[in-house]
Amino acid sequence: MRLVILVLTTLIMSVYRRLPVILLLSSFLTGTLFLNSCVKDPTLPVLTTEDAREITINTATISGKVTSDGRAEVTARGICWGTVTGPTLQDEFKSSGTGPGEFTCMIEGLNPNTVYYARAYAENSVGIGYGNEVTFITETAAPIVTTSSITGITNNSAICGGTVTFNGGGAITEKGVCWSPSPNPDILGAHTNVTTGTDTYTCTMTNLLQGTRYYVKAYVKNSSGTAYGEQISFITKVADIEGNLYGAVYIGNQVWMTENLKTTRLNDNTSIPEVADDSTWVHLSTPALCWLRNDIQYKDVYGALYNWFTVETGKLCPSGWHVPSDDEYKTLEQTLGMSAAQLDLLEWRGTDQGTKMKSTTGWTDGENGTNTSGFTALPGGYRWAKNGAFNGIGMISYWWSSELNEEYGWYRRLDGNNSGVYRSGTSKTGGKYVRCVKDQ
Repeated sequence: MRLVILVLTTLIMSVYRRLPVILLLSSFLTGTLFLNSCVKDPTLPVLTTEDAREITINTATISGKVTSDGRAEVTARGICWGTVTGPTLQDEFKSSGTGPGEFTCMIEGLNPNTVYYARAYAENSVGIGYGNEVTFITETAAPIVTTSSITGITNNSAICGGTVTFNGGGAITEKGVCWSPSPNPDILGAHTNVTTGTDTYTCTMTNLLQGTRYYVKAYVKNSSGTAYGEQISFITKVADIEGNLYGAVYIGNQVWMTENLKTTRLNDNTSIPEVADDSTWVHLSTPALCWLRNDIQYKDVYGALYNWFTVETGKLCPSGWHVPSDDEYKTLEQTLGMSAAQLDLLEWRGTDQGTKMKSTTGWTDGENGTNTSGFTALPGGYRWAKNGAFNGIGMISYWWSSELNEEYGWYRRLDGNNSGVYRSGTSKTGGKYVRCVKDQ
């Protein structure tokens, strides 16, 4: 019995002595297993996206914030965007640094008046995380329009228009043309518009003054404002009492018709007798006209030949216009480069002033002109005061000016084979053409 008790006692003491070691080992193993069970794997980053700000027609500023790196290093972050919901890095994107925290991107290359969707993004070893989606609309851009050429010019109207080449990303609310006798017209002055139709349009300008230079621009409106096309100019035509229309040109400070008169009535509506017979013509002392070679087919080419007695009525040119005086012809010639010393000389004067006044076609004898003045003189000849014969067709042309004395009137002459301008006086019974100049 004693032996059994001794063995049991020895065994108990042995276990007792080892108990702390066993307990300590047990506790260590248990804690280690517990700690290992609490360490989680990395996850995707967590982000927020702020609303877009500083929005323009093609840019916007958007900020984001990496609120959690997912227990892994953030190696890239930024903003991605597109025109459909849920943008990713497969769409447009712009990077902005690394790591957690706030960041800002200005995104560019956007289209005007377009809805965009954007999200912040961040990347770590797990993958790419995205923030909440925000939506914004870019501003509407200014439209672009080109001004078309002028057509249908009359004495009081003309047609112009434009082509809208870019609508700015928004609806076009108005399009038209504006005009003014002064450069740089705008819609605060005279204008007309259309609100429907295609991108190419036309408008009619009305209530214009005859023989006047106008400046014109096409214009177009959208929600961003008004845009203008390039400026062009034109000169309205001049109408006589019968409704015949004549071109006009600015030469220096003067405005001249570019065609010879062809009216058969004075501006008070009095008829001008047409006289074909040569003998009758040369003995007249009253107003008369004729067509070249007494053939009306020349009316639209050369106009009418008048005797001086028609000119001196003071009623031949349209209202607001008159037959130019000798001094007004001198002003024209000096504008074209004739020296002051030659202005008062008789017969041929100047250098190339006649060439500058002659048309570029039609002069069959000698040389055509350059017509750099715009005067556009044609060689319609004349009717001789001595016998009423027609002479100089294709070679010469004459124009009445002011009275020289009781028997003679001043005239100007151009020849195909001379580059100057001829000045002299001739019998009032002669038949010559008339150019009108605008009153000043």
